[in-house]
Amino acid sequence: MAHTNGAAYDLHGSLLEACSCGVLCPCWIGQDPDTDGCDAFNAYRVERGTIDGVDVSGLSFVRVVRIPGNVLDPGSWIQVVFVDDRATEEQERALLAAFEGRLGGPLADLAGLIGETKEVRRAPIVHETVDGKGTLKVGDGTIVDALMHPFVGPDGSTTTLRDSLFSTVPGSPAYVGVADHNRVDLPEHGMQWSFEGRNAIQADWHLTYGGGVS
Repeated sequence: MAHTNGAAYDLHGSLLEACSCGVLCPCWIGQDPDTDGCDAFNAYRVERGTIDGVDVSGLSFVRVVRIPGNVLDPGSWIQVVFVDDRATEEQERALLAAFEGRLGGPLADLAGLIGETKEVRRAPIVHETVDGKGTLKVGDGTIVDALMHPFVGPDGSTTTLRDSLFSTVPGSPAYVGVADHNRVDLPEHGMQWSFEGRNAIQADWHLTYGGGVS
């Protein structure tokens, strides 16, 4: 697809992520998960931005994933996707086009790790960060319910992770954190877990791609 009218996407937002690994998740440095696979969610909120000229500001996109081995193995992830139910049909198409990798750029690199999509579903999503604490609820908290907070250094500054081999927000620093709780209930897709005190990541990110042929 060729994009000739400005950027394919230019997005600013926040990330909330938690998984089954201990702190810090070894996936972020390209190592194998702590146990037999990594059960995780990657939740993106677009604070402001456009995708192929479509304004998607204020909307969220969530992946619930099963990573069976090394995070960098192409086509290995299994996912269920949730799109903010406040999105119009045009906005939903735009979000899926970008995050499924059809528009190229860094989001296409991430999408290349996906091997199977079990389901794409619209759902109410609460994605917010208040006083450094991140809250994610999908399906009014019946599908995903998580609360997390970042670690801080001796001066009170947030502990950051930079220049890691893998990142769900390429080009932006991530905040190393812990999930007070991380619950997912998708038994129909073999994704059902409840963890406390395990890895979490938060970030403020900017993902952009100028288009071209992809």
